[in-house]
Amino acid sequence: MHEITVDDDVKQMILDAKEDYRICTACTGPALVPIKVKPPKKSDIMIPIGDYVLYISSVQAMYINNVSMDMLYSDEEIESCPAFSWHR
Repeated sequence: MHEITVDDDVKQMILDAKEDYRICTACTGPALVPIKVKPPKKSDIMIPIGDYVLYISSVQAMYINNVSMDMLYSDEEIESCPAFSWHR
């Protein structure tokens, strides 16, 4: 598996939020969301961020090289994307 880097502003956002996040597949591609929106799977890659974890789905790990803030889904995007329908 290739190395996946995480931008400093993403790391800081996770630390400030004080919760784990996950990169998963959503309506417009890779989505960065809290794990309460999309829980991790056993097959996910785990990247430690301080006391928290950034999970990356095995599917997305094949395609991304870097995690950036443009992957962060807003509450509105989460509510409108069918990939997160179980969360509603």
